[in-house]
Amino acid sequence: MNLLYKSYYYSSYQCDNKRCFFVDFGDKPVKLSFCQLLALRQKVNSIDLNAHFDSNSNSHGIEILTLCNREHILILDTLQVIDLKQLIKSTFGMLELHALVAQTI
Repeated sequence: MNLLYKSYYYSSYQCDNKRCFFVDFGDKPVKLSFCQLLALRQKVNSIDLNAHFDSNSNSHGIEILTLCNREHILILDTLQVIDLKQLIKSTFGMLELHALVAQTI
């Protein structure tokens, strides 16, 4: 497995042998296909961070995400949401960088 990105709370890996991705959420790694990783990116990008700082919109400051057709559930506080957004952005950045390098070789 190749480490794509490691943040404070999470890590993302690419496994070439199994043709999948793993996201380590600290307590357990979750195996994702590329389509599931895209779906996770869509969910994470749709989270409104401003609502976490508005007590009328999100008074508890938590976010609940389900992954892989509700096979996994994540309950995240504001700092974890920010960190997850950074992980997803950097993971796809690394995948794009790998594709550019592969084109030049």
